[in-house]
Amino acid sequence: MKSVDFLKALGGVVAMVVACHTYAQASDSTAAGTMAAPAANSKAAKQENRALGKKVRSALAKAQGLDVSNINVRARGGAVTLTGTAPDNNQIQQAGEVAKGVAGVTSVSNKINVQQQ
Repeated sequence: MKSVDFLKALGGVVAMVVACHTYAQASDSTAAGTMAAPAANSKAAKQENRALGKKVRSALAKAQGLDVSNINVRARGGAVTLTGTAPDNNQIQQAGEVAKGVAGVTSVSNKINVQQQ
């Protein structure tokens, strides 16, 4: 009698393992299909960020009287962050204003510091 109960329990465990394994495979296949779209969006967003960063760097380089040799630009979703150093406060303010004037820029975080001599 004990062996019959043991076999029933073993059969139940096997059935549960098979059911869980089948469910896990079905979930993985649907997850793989939905993961492709965010990856494509992520790639497009990175390209847009790089393009905006290049536009801002180009505008800074064209600005009269602005030393851009120590200024770094990072763009993310329209938000631009300027870091690095500039010779004086006027150039720091000018860099922020130039960056705000670039098409596609929604906000500017100006973290440029005055260069120590």
